[in-house]
Amino acid sequence: MTTLTLIGKPDCHLCDVAHEIVDQVIAELPENADVEVVETSILDDPALYDLWWEKIPVVLIDDRLHAHWRVDAARLRTALDAAVLEEAS
Repeated sequence: MTTLTLIGKPDCHLCDVAHEIVDQVIAELPENADVEVVETSILDDPALYDLWWEKIPVVLIDDRLHAHWRVDAARLRTALDAAVLEEAS
């Protein structure tokens, strides 16, 4: 299973936009793509706050940084396709 982690905080416009892009890309993946989306707030975890507060929203794919500040749908789709293929092999 591929895990996409979206790190943000409430009332963050860029986080809302990133969430919409993640939802759109996940919806367009093939049905057999096994991707779990985990959302977390920097306000709930001091370690995440210290690490990411000035870069949210942050997208991790399998705990590796994919993007911060702005999320590009095409780039995210390509990265998830590659991660799903890697998991399948």
